[in-house]
Amino acid sequence: MATGRTHRPATRSRGIPEATVARLPLYLRALTGLSERSVPTVSSEELAAAAGVNSAKLRKDFSYLGSYGTRGVGYDVEYLVYQISRELGLTQDWPVVIVGIGNLGAALANYGGFASRGFRVAALIDADPAMAGKPVAGMPVQHTDDLEKIISENGVSIGVIATPAGAAQQVCERLVAAGVTSILNFAPTVLSVPEGVDVRKVDLSIELQILAFHEQRKAGEEAAVAEASAAAAAAVPPVRATGNGRKGPDGDLPAVMPA
Repeated sequence: MATGRTHRPATRSRGIPEATVARLPLYLRALTGLSERSVPTVSSEELAAAAGVNSAKLRKDFSYLGSYGTRGVGYDVEYLVYQISRELGLTQDWPVVIVGIGNLGAALANYGGFASRGFRVAALIDADPAMAGKPVAGMPVQHTDDLEKIISENGVSIGVIATPAGAAQQVCERLVAAGVTSILNFAPTVLSVPEGVDVRKVDLSIELQILAFHEQRKAGEEAAVAEASAAAAAAVPPVRATGNGRKGPDGDLPAVMPA
């Protein structure tokens, strides 16, 4: 099977926008679910809803792949799975190293979704001598002293950094110097990399802070609505009885009828 060091996806050379590339995994996840349920075809509206985008955007994204659905039939699910997988480079083997085998690194090592999506964890690396040789997810942890050798022997081009923030930049530089050109960074810091190296940052605390912002805003909106409702209720004058005891079809009749 081909390795990641010798084959790279052609998305950039084909001019596919980065925003489209970012949505392709969403489509693939939805399509994989349909494929597992043996659904043969899917409409753009159904697939867009499953992926959380609008159907017009989906059709535009697929036009970059040269894929157009059949009117009245929709898209062939299996073909789209293959087409998107090929575009993302998932029809080949991508060896990955994880550096930093603490709680987060160990959790990533145990994640079963990598292999099914074309990523093979080639090595687990940690700076702690006490971790060397310790099995995690069925693999022995290796020391950072051997990082360059490990990358070379396994043909690694994707590195995952799960170290503390203070060690991340140095690890990043060693990965890049050894030939790694794509980095997934879980460390809570911004990495400086040279031209030609791609970094994707995953900061769980930032995501939680964004959710906290939305929760605060929703709470503020609810409080404002409640305050407005209370003010409106207070502004309504009390209803005074003006009838003379006689009943009409709509209630009391006024004491003096207008001329």
